[in-house]
Amino acid sequence: MKPKQSTGEEVKNFSAVTLEGQPFELSKLRGQMVLLDFWGSWCGPCRKQNPDLLKLYTTYRGANYIGLKGFEIVSVGVEQDADQWEKAIYSDAINWPYHILDLATSLRFFDSPIAKQFGVKQIPTKYLINEYGQIIKVNPTLAEVEEKLITRLRN
Repeated sequence: MKPKQSTGEEVKNFSAVTLEGQPFELSKLRGQMVLLDFWGSWCGPCRKQNPDLLKLYTTYRGANYIGLKGFEIVSVGVEQDADQWEKAIYSDAINWPYHILDLATSLRFFDSPIAKQFGVKQIPTKYLINEYGQIIKVNPTLAEVEEKLITRLRN
């Protein structure tokens, strides 16, 4: 059930449209540390983790880093129902700007394009990506993400 990508690999770019209808390319976030979070509105463990993700994002999004332009979370919703995905985002008050819908065209969630590109077979699945677009860690804990951010904070 392990995803395709592993630590040290360069992440392949993908394009999508955000919840607000804005074009998105992962490569545009180069220079920042990115937590790429595959989740679903139907996934209990994913929804349970959203408040902690929000706290992490709120704490570190505007911080001043050494060698980083910033920190962003990119949520990739692995879904079959766009309305349920949107309701979950608003209900959980997850306010970062990069919410991407990876809509499955079959009844199999993980047949969706971005999930297939990353070899995601279960959710939640996370990738911590450095400023060069390389995977630092697959499925890091939020404590591990915070530790990486803290080490890059400017005093």
